[in-house]
Amino acid sequence: MPKSLIFKLLGAFSFVIVLGAALMFWLVSQATRSAFNIYTSRSGQMLAQRAAPLFADFYLQANSWRGIDLFIESNLTSNLAANPGANHGAGQGNGLGRMAGTGLLNAAGQRFILSDAQGVVINDTNGELVGTKLTSDQLKAGTSVVVDNKVVGTLIIAAADFANPASPAGQFIASVNQSILLAVAVAGIIALLLGAVLFFQITAPLRLLNKAAFAIAHGQLDQRVNIQSHDELGELGGAFNHMAESLERAQTQRKRMIADIAHELRTPLAVIQVNLEGMMDGVLPFNKEQLALTRDETLLLGRLVGDLRLLSLAEAGELKLERRPEQIGTIINQVVERLAPQTRLKQITLESSIAPQLPDLWVDSDRVGQVLGNLINNSIRYTPPGGSITLQAKMGNSSRNFVTVSVFDTGKGVDANDLPYIFDRFYRAEKARDRASGGSGLGLAIARQLVEAHGGSIRAFSPVFVDAFGQGYGTEVLFDLPVTVHPIS
Repeated sequence: MPKSLIFKLLGAFSFVIVLGAALMFWLVSQATRSAFNIYTSRSGQMLAQRAAPLFADFYLQANSWRGIDLFIESNLTSNLAANPGANHGAGQGNGLGRMAGTGLLNAAGQRFILSDAQGVVINDTNGELVGTKLTSDQLKAGTSVVVDNKVVGTLIIAAADFANPASPAGQFIASVNQSILLAVAVAGIIALLLGAVLFFQITAPLRLLNKAAFAIAHGQLDQRVNIQSHDELGELGGAFNHMAESLERAQTQRKRMIADIAHELRTPLAVIQVNLEGMMDGVLPFNKEQLALTRDETLLLGRLVGDLRLLSLAEAGELKLERRPEQIGTIINQVVERLAPQTRLKQITLESSIAPQLPDLWVDSDRVGQVLGNLINNSIRYTPPGGSITLQAKMGNSSRNFVTVSVFDTGKGVDANDLPYIFDRFYRAEKARDRASGGSGLGLAIARQLVEAHGGSIRAFSPVFVDAFGQGYGTEVLFDLPVTVHPIS
């Protein structure tokens, strides 16, 4: 069973919290230790400067550092605390008070170091450096003890050892670390709770999408998701709903197309079957006229199959176009000349209007002629005797990269309810499906696919005229075709 995304997100978020908390704890602890060390070092330097005159008085009276340990233990700290810098000439125990010398220094988090004139340590409250010689850098950090303008020793009061948890400094650092840990723990818990709420808000729409996608995969194409957010998840939900609508529409069109194909093929096949059976049974005469009728049905059947194949190739993007620079006027004149006998037979005027100096089109002239032929045949079918069909070609209104070709007639027009669907396969306004008046319903669908294969677009408007009684009539179909780089001069 796959792990839920929310647990993966929470795991990753927890890892980031722990890693960030550890890093923050270390950085804050180091910064606190460094700041405390600077504070105690500066405090030690100030205290050393105040204590140096007392050590100078001791050295002046004793003429050496002999007995300095007892002096420090019995007198130094209480004198500094009670009256710093006073009684410089007093002897040992002369009103200096009685307090534990190193105790107060350690309580302040300080370490006391005294070296002689050669830099050899003669006293260390930690007892670690006695007898060792300090470096020049270490001596520079201390305060010189001067007697008669001569340096007789160096006094250093440094920070105590932080590593010792029993020391005041160690206790201070431990207290700070505990406070940091508590703050980090509280912040981590709050962040984790907020993250859980956020991750739930993220994964909830994903669960809806997953459920709906699973249903669609099992054929329930009516599934939709309701995601109200305006972020990427909301956009994903909208795209999913659009995809589901497209799939449902495609499914409906596929079912309708199968039914339409079956209907269109059944009629000529039935006529062929009836004619052949009638001639075989002697009901119909076996002569040239009957064979001609049967042949016409086979031609109709072959034309229908050819249209379906052309349409499927165009929709799949596999239709090969022999594109070259062509003049749209030449193509229009050829189509008008070819279809003029049909329009004269139905007493319809067929004329063209071509703008001068149009650029070359980058097209397959045979396919463009097929588009024009389908549109004109459709107009012939719906234009009454005495009407007219006009072809126009001019530069596109919005761009000089396209030439706009239009075919408009004075027929009865297209109903507003039918207009959005006239380019669909097998769609005809005549629901009775009379091929004599409505055709196979593939002409406009093929025209759209051929135009789009050239990189153009096609659209229709109806009505385009208004008669004396205020009634609209006429239909106009326009399509755009791309031009070559250089227009004709």
